[in-house]
Amino acid sequence: MKILVAVKRVADANVKVRAKADGSAADLANVKMAINPFCEIAVEEAVRLKEKGVATEVVVVSMGDKACQEQIRTALALGADRGIHVETDVDLQPLAIAKMLKAIVDKESSELIILGKQSIDGDNNQTGQMLAALAGIPQGTFASEVVIEDGKAAVTREIDGGLQTISLSLPAVVTTDLRLNEPRYASLPNIMKAKRKPLDVVSPADLGVDPAPGVTTLKVEAPAERQAGIIVESVEELVDKLKNEAKVI
Repeated sequence: MKILVAVKRVADANVKVRAKADGSAADLANVKMAINPFCEIAVEEAVRLKEKGVATEVVVVSMGDKACQEQIRTALALGADRGIHVETDVDLQPLAIAKMLKAIVDKESSELIILGKQSIDGDNNQTGQMLAALAGIPQGTFASEVVIEDGKAAVTREIDGGLQTISLSLPAVVTTDLRLNEPRYASLPNIMKAKRKPLDVVSPADLGVDPAPGVTTLKVEAPAERQAGIIVESVEELVDKLKNEAKVI
């Protein structure tokens, strides 16, 4: 079984990102970049399935400018077998990404496609669902456990009321949640080996997809700073402030 994993290059989760002075976008100049945390979980799950003998090959794909190859190499160091880079300078949006992923899925004949449930920059939580719809295949989102048996994927997913387990016929799309696994660290020998693993570069035109964005960002600004709290002396004072100042009761 071949597994396709999508990874996205984003600002490191430990970095505080600021908006540009003109409000046009986030300021990523000189900011440390990394694999999106949910995508890293997706890579780990694919590698674990390969280590169990369930999968025979793990292919990782990323889309964006040439710098994305750094994140592909990181995924290869974590255990993926080869990479595909869709090189473009366009600010990609979920629908264009889903269309390009579908073209790659069709070409690779992948039986399982694993994505992070969302990226920490756009927070759209749309790509996996769009890909499943475009490809006409089942989907299991917010997965906290994935078991592959007898040509089916049993996916335990997190929902508002608890956990739900569904059975998906392969091929299928799975999006990962935080509790699915704990990603490993890449060892130095594996980092060196990753430099020799194959990495193919294609363009959106090669996939027959127009990546032009359909949504325009009007303004990016930092959230309002949180006001300092106060200490009250009694329950009566708390109720008074909630009623007369906060006006929530």
